[in-house]
This record gives sequence, C-alpha cells and structure tokens, in this order.
Amino acid sequence: MKNTNENYAGVPVWEKTTLTIREAAEYSNIGINKLSEMLRSPNCTFVLYVGNKKLVKRKAFEEYLKNKLSI
Repeated sequence: MKNTNENYAGVPVWEKTTLTIREAAEYSNIGINKLSEMLRSPNCTFVLYVGNKKLVKRKAFEEYLKNKLSI
C-alpha cells in the first residue's frame, strides 16, 4: 500500500516524543500564546530547541501539568 497524504494520519500525539507548539496547544487545551510564553521561561523543563524551532517534550509537559494547580 502506498503511503499518501489521503490514507496516512501520522503518529498519534500520545505516542510522539515531542510536539509542536500547535500540537501541544491542541493536546492540552492551553492557548498557543500561553504555551509560547511558558516555553520562553528560563527554567522551562519541557522545551527542546532544534535550531530555532521550539518543541515540547510531551512526557515532561504532562508531568509539569500534573503537578500544577494553575498556570
């Protein structure tokens, strides 16, 4: 079977190691602007820089959210 855009959904978010800001926003129900602000924080434990691109380490992000009452 050919791997075309029509029949290829990609890796599910819950199985990815890292997420884009957009994926993390959709996954967590936190806005893109708030996530971007959180990722700019110098003590952010769930940001991964790939060149200029910022990715979210999914498991570390989940742990961060699990231990927070408000953000």
